[in-house]
Amino acid sequence: MTCPIRRILTESKTVAIVGLSTKPEQESYGVACYLADHGFDIIPVNPGADEILGRKSYANLRDLSEPPDVVDVFRRPDAMPEIVEDAIAIGAKAVWMQLGITHADAARRAREAGLTVVMDHCMKREHQKLSKKSTAKGEEAPEDACQWRPPMAAEES
Repeated sequence: MTCPIRRILTESKTVAIVGLSTKPEQESYGVACYLADHGFDIIPVNPGADEILGRKSYANLRDLSEPPDVVDVFRRPDAMPEIVEDAIAIGAKAVWMQLGITHADAARRAREAGLTVVMDHCMKREHQKLSKKSTAKGEEAPEDACQWRPPMAAEES
């Protein structure tokens, strides 16, 4: 089975960050800066901000004019079902739930709709791990660089 983390990090260009903070001390802000510095096009999604990191901020995913490759979420788990429905509706390819965020029902719904799902992982940290395991020549990291394993059936229920 192909590692979804590797696939997302190597094939994605646009990342809508739901819950992106305007505060530099917040984790979401640091992750967004890192991803932008590493070539990702960041789309802030925060109803309380007009602009974050010099980019227009959107109130919700359905306000986006183009679907992002990834919806990276910094919100409480109870917000995940609605976010997943929005991600499906706009045609996103993947939903990434940051560290500490899991929601089995939302993940199941996203997978049923054809989206790739990552839960309880930091996109920045995973990108750093993958980058460290790449060769100096800029070749792709070996397949075993990914630490992801498919969820057990009990984890999905």
